[in-house]
This record gives sequence, C-alpha cells and structure tokens, in this order.
Amino acid sequence: MAKIRVMIIDDSAVVRQVIRENLEREADIEVIAAASDPIFALERMKSDWPDVITLDVEMPRMDGITFLRKIMSEHPTPVVICSSLAEKGAETTMEALAAGAVAIITKPKMGVKQFLQDASNDLVTAVRSAARANVRNIHPSSGVLTSPSPKLTADAMLAARAASATAMSKTTESIIAIGTSTGGTQALEVVLTMLPAVCPGIVVVQHMPEKFTALFADRLNSICQIEVREAQNNDRVIPGRALIAPGGRHMMLRRSGAQYIVEVTDGPLVNRHKPSVDVLFRSVAQVAGKNALGIIMTGMGDDGARGLHEMHEAGAKTVAQDEATCVVFGMPKEAIKLGGVDKIVPLELVAREILAYA
Repeated sequence: MAKIRVMIIDDSAVVRQVIRENLEREADIEVIAAASDPIFALERMKSDWPDVITLDVEMPRMDGITFLRKIMSEHPTPVVICSSLAEKGAETTMEALAAGAVAIITKPKMGVKQFLQDASNDLVTAVRSAARANVRNIHPSSGVLTSPSPKLTADAMLAARAASATAMSKTTESIIAIGTSTGGTQALEVVLTMLPAVCPGIVVVQHMPEKFTALFADRLNSICQIEVREAQNNDRVIPGRALIAPGGRHMMLRRSGAQYIVEVTDGPLVNRHKPSVDVLFRSVAQVAGKNALGIIMTGMGDDGARGLHEMHEAGAKTVAQDEATCVVFGMPKEAIKLGGVDKIVPLELVAREILAYA
C-alpha cells in the first residue's frame, strides 16, 4: 500500500524533529518535508503535495489559521493541528476546527519535546485518521483524539445504574441524542443552525478535549436559534436547548419524574473516548426508550454503534449520516452493520429528520 505522505509545518526545530522521528517509525507513514512557516511550505507544496499536514498555529510570516483557510479553499487537504491549550490558544484552535482542521493534538507551552514523545501514539493515530478523511465534505465556517488505552465498553459507566433508571412508556417531551467525531464540528454546525428556536431537547457528544467544548458550544450558541451550551451536572434537557458533553467528562441522561436531566461525571475512557457516544446513547436507551431519536454522524471508529443499536432495540427512532456526506464514515458504518439504524440520510437532511420526529 502507498505510504501516507506528511508535511510538518512548525516554527520550532525541536517540534519538527520530534514529530518527524515519531512518524517515521511507522512503516505506513513518510515525512516528505518539514517547514518552519507556511510560506516555505507553500513553495515546497507547488511541486510535491502531501496527503496530510501537521500544522502549528502561531508562526512567523503567516499564521496557521490563515494558511488553513487558504488550503481548504484552494486545495482541501487533511490538516492535524498541533497547538497549545492556553486559553487564547484554545480559542484559536477552535477557529482552526471551524476552518476545516480534521484533528487536534494539544501540546503544553513547556516540556513540548517530552510531551510529543509521550503522545506519539496520539499523533500517529491522528495522521492515519486524517489520511482517511474525505475533507471535501468538511464545511468550513465564517475534531479528537485520546490516548490509546484498553477499549472499555459503556458498561464501565452504566452497569451499576439504579433499578429506577428505566424509560417511561410515553412522555410529553422527546429527546434527540447526537453522536459524532472527526468532521463533527462542521457537521453539527450545519444541523443545529437549521433548527428553529422551538425543537426537542438535544444532547450531544462530540469527541473533543477538555476546554474546547465550552468554546465550541459558545460559538454555536452565537449562530443558532436554539440555545447551545456546554452541559453541567443536573442541567435539564428542555425544548430549544442543546447540551454539549464537556471534554474529558462523560454525559448520561437521567430521568427525574417525567423530566430529563443530564449527569456529567468522570470515569474511564470508553471506546478510548471521554466523553463517549456509547455512554450517552446507552443511557438514553435505558431512560428515554421510544421517546428518543438517536443520530450518529461522521466519525472515526465505532463509538456509538452499540449504543445506537440499544436505542433501536428500546424503540427509539435512529438515523445515520450517509457515506457520501461524511468526512469519515466509520461510526455510521459500524452502526449500520449492527442493524441499529432505521434511516440513512445526507447531512443536509438530518435537521429535517429532527423536525419530522418532533
């Protein structure tokens, strides 16, 4: 098989060296060039275009966001952002996600060399995922990975649930549960901006690291008719509100009488993610049953497939985004294979499914 051809763009010689060393240990990856800023990179790319780009944000002559927007508008290419998690940096990286970045590797301001060596598996996984991404389906507007670990199932969070955590046969309020990963920041924007102010309550897991989800929710809130915010423990799920699971925390649906609330809690990585789509979906299956609509969208891997199947078995309606409009068709594909999907639709029709269900 052809190797994944990578270009590294970072103004730090140390970072370029460590990323190169980490990637070139892999038989399926080849680093074709490393550049200290986007101007040098663009010159090299005229004669040799990479399959994947790893990109810093703060660089001389041209910043990474400007470069990313230029690349995505002229020659869409999978880009993995390597950026600091400082507050300002987090906002900048959110701009990168909105501009079309596929994945994020977060790095500290201090001890970067050691961090990148420790995060080698994350980096390699991000590059391989990016290489499979259909970036022409990314919708840039005006991604994430976690460390490899034993692949726990949602039983790690749900096995000890109280016997009272069961679904009512019918409630006056419906629940929309959405799970997504790679390409999901843009896909969620497409869906949520199409919804009117009055629609069923929505709970969302988007694979993102800690500190990014609050900024992501704030940005969506500023452009949507519905209220969008990062979920807090015991938040009520109500019509016209979408709750985004916080990065680094699991989110589960609970029932308080006939009302729905969310429980936001720590726990192990599930399907190597926290938050996990499976944790959310399986809790929705148990608590809401047929009073819910489950939607699985673009993303790498199989997180959410089992949970959506359980929602289907509990009587919920289930929808998967189609392959043609996914950036990565992994999660929807696995859900379809398990037989838990009632309907497969393109991204632009997902909002219509929500409104039809309502």
